Amino acid sequence: MKTALSLVLALVGMCAGSAIQQQPQRGPSTPEERRRFAAIAHRMEEAPLDASLRKEREWGLQWLIDVSVQICTAPLGDFMSRKYRYSPEIVTQLTFSSGAFIIEHPDEAGDIAAQRLAGVEGALKAYQSILKTNPSARSKPLDDLLEIQRQGKLAEHVRESAAKGCKG
Repeated sequence: MKTALSLVLALVGMCAGSAIQQQPQRGPSTPEERRRFAAIAHRMEEAPLDASLRKEREWGLQWLIDVSVQICTAPLGDFMSRKYRYSPEIVTQLTFSSGAFIIEHPDEAGDIAAQRLAGVEGALKAYQSILKTNPSARSKPLDDLLEIQRQGKLAEHVRESAAKGCKG
């Protein structure tokens, strides 16, 4: 899991470095930017492998620097240790969906448990979208997580696994 988290953080860091070099210091994000980011996050949930979203994803990673997102991959289980082919997409979606939650629910932005749950739900939507285009791309840990979700126990699972495996 730390590998995917490192990958996402490295991507954010690279984007931040290029953003710093290319753009002057800027103020807080605009409402239009926040709406754009949330729309990108939701499009990625529906089509995480869509190559046409690459530029939007890059913009979103650069923009995400303005939002304080608590990234925690522990609720996703051990799919990272199994070298799942689409781990980068799933972890990126976890991050984007958490950011979209903060934007769409500003009154709950400080609720880390709700933010984490939204991230996991978005990652599961992306996983299901991947399976629609590539049915052989199954991941047992993510399938198990979908079953937990179907049983109505996802919030409890996210809370418990985050308490064990995440900071904050």
